[in-house]
Amino acid sequence: MVSKMSGVLAVLVLGLLGGVVGADTTSEIKQARDTIAAFKAADPGLSRFFANAVGYAVFPTVKKGAIGIGGASGSGILFEKGKPIGRATLSQVTVGAQLGGQTYSEVIFFESAPPLNDFKAGTMALAAQWSAVAASKGASDSAKYQDGVAVFTTRKGGLMFEASVGGQKFKFEPFPTK
Repeated sequence: MVSKMSGVLAVLVLGLLGGVVGADTTSEIKQARDTIAAFKAADPGLSRFFANAVGYAVFPTVKKGAIGIGGASGSGILFEKGKPIGRATLSQVTVGAQLGGQTYSEVIFFESAPPLNDFKAGTMALAAQWSAVAASKGASDSAKYQDGVAVFTTRKGGLMFEASVGGQKFKFEPFPTK
């Protein structure tokens, strides 16, 4: 009898946790969609990137801090053909003259399947020579893809002095298929 009760309790707990995970996913997707709306409001020209990219990773909040050596991290959602397909994480290490902390949002656009597939496989990294475009009215007019990738950011808060080099690394976890 005790083992049956334990089994029922385990199923009930797993069911409740499943609901919580689903709720978290819904909340994360909503945050990503809100971030997309904020980017489009900052620069309406970004609509063409969202419409034409085969995929894009949206990181609503990236937290960055440094005293000589810096780091940043964030989590977000990967969209393929406009549909959310999984979670992505970003980590960054920088070295140089830097001090402070800040938060920002970031969107990475993929022009074609090869860089999107590299991102999904976890083999894509943005190195020091990559530059992100600050999303502001008209900034996307002259922005171009570099090796099939374009990166846009918007500052959320904080203050940072920085003259550094570093890179970003990504991980991707697809949503379970139903």
